[in-house]
Amino acid sequence: MNHWYQKTIHEVEQELDTSIETGLSPSEAAQRLARFGPNELIDRGGKSPWKILLEQLTGILTIVLIIAAVISYFLGDVKDFLVILAIVVLNTLLGFSQEYRAEKALAALKKMATPHVRVRRGGHVHEVSARDLVPGDVVLLEAGSIVPADGRIVESINLRIQEAVLTGESEPVEKITGAISRDNLPVGDRRNSGFMGTLVTYGRGTLLITSTGMQTELGRIAELIQGVTQEPTPMQRRLEQLARTLAVGALIIVVIVFVLGFLRGEELRLLFLTAISMAVAAVPEGLPTVVTIGLALG
Repeated sequence: MNHWYQKTIHEVEQELDTSIETGLSPSEAAQRLARFGPNELIDRGGKSPWKILLEQLTGILTIVLIIAAVISYFLGDVKDFLVILAIVVLNTLLGFSQEYRAEKALAALKKMATPHVRVRRGGHVHEVSARDLVPGDVVLLEAGSIVPADGRIVESINLRIQEAVLTGESEPVEKITGAISRDNLPVGDRRNSGFMGTLVTYGRGTLLITSTGMQTELGRIAELIQGVTQEPTPMQRRLEQLARTLAVGALIIVVIVFVLGFLRGEELRLLFLTAISMAVAAVPEGLPTVVTIGLALG
C-alpha cells in the first residue's frame, strides 16, 4: 500500500509519471481511464425495498412463527394468534428498517461525488466529468468544491477542507503540502491529502490524484457498507441454526405425543390438538424481536 502522505511532491510526481505543471496528456489520461476504470462508487447489486421485505419474511425462525400463528388461529386460540402475529410484524419492520438504512447510506455516498471538475491536462485547464479522472490528474480546488477523488495536496493557499464524512470532525482541516514522516497515520491526520466526498470550505489549492473510485477512502467505506448488507452476522447465523433446531424439535414433539397417545387409545383429534399446542409452545416468539432490537441498538 502506497503511503502517499509520506512522500514529497516530487516523489509522487515521479511515481505517478505525471507533471504538476502540465498534467497528463489527453491520450495518457484516456489510456489510464481504460486501465483503472471510471472514478465512481460501484453498487454491487443493491437490494430493492421489496427484496429486503421478502428476506425478512423468509427467515427460518420467522416462518416457524408464522406457522405457529396460523395453527393457533385454527385451534381457536385467537389471543396467541394475535400476539405471535404482532411479534412477526414488529420484527419484520425493525429488520427492514435496519437494512434499508444501510442501502440508503450507500446511495448517499454515491451522491457525494461532484459532477464536473477543473483539471490540468496537456498544459491547459479543462472542465471534465469527475467520472473521467485518473491517477496522475492534476485537479484545481477552490471554496465550494467537492474533492472528486483521493490525492496529494501539491498547492495550498489557505486551503481548508471539511472531512466530517470520513472522520466525524466538524472543524475544517487546514491543508499543507509537505511530506509527513509518521507511519500508519489516520485519515484525519493526513493534512497533506485530500479525500473523495469532502468539501473545500476556504481558500484554494491543487490536488494530484492518487486513487479513484472504489480505491479511495470513501470507496472502502462503500465496500464495507455493502458487505454488511450482504453477509449475515455471526449472531444471525446462530439464530438460523437455532431456528432449524427448534423446527426439528417441534416436529419430534408432535410425533412422540401423537404416537404415545395413539398407543394409549386416545382420540385422534385430541392427540393432534395436544401435539400441535405443545409444538407451538416450544417456539420462543419474542426471540427474533429481541435480537433485532439488540442489533439495531448496537
